[in-house]
Amino acid sequence: MAAFGLAYYLGERTQHKYDGFARCLTDRGVKMYGAWWCDHCRQQKEEFAKSFEYVRYVECGVKGDVHAETQVCKDENIHHFPTWQFPPTGERVERVFTLEELRDRTGCTLP
Repeated sequence: MAAFGLAYYLGERTQHKYDGFARCLTDRGVKMYGAWWCDHCRQQKEEFAKSFEYVRYVECGVKGDVHAETQVCKDENIHHFPTWQFPPTGERVERVFTLEELRDRTGCTLP
């Protein structure tokens, strides 16, 4: 049983394909706003697979209410998902991006 636990822990701790890319986006100040109920947001997250945990993500949805929006997203005037925000200008784009498009916009390298 201990061997299984160690194997599981090590398996969860391994680096995933896009970890470095996702971290680069975060390091450069790129941010994605989304909602738990948004199919396009789910599609965008799937592009990164497990590496999405390293993307700076702001959840705008309120669990259990597809019409409610968090205060932070109201304050930022975010109403469509996913919305990507790119520094240094803070430009916001409301759509799903391919990883290649994000690479081209940010200069972060893909594996």
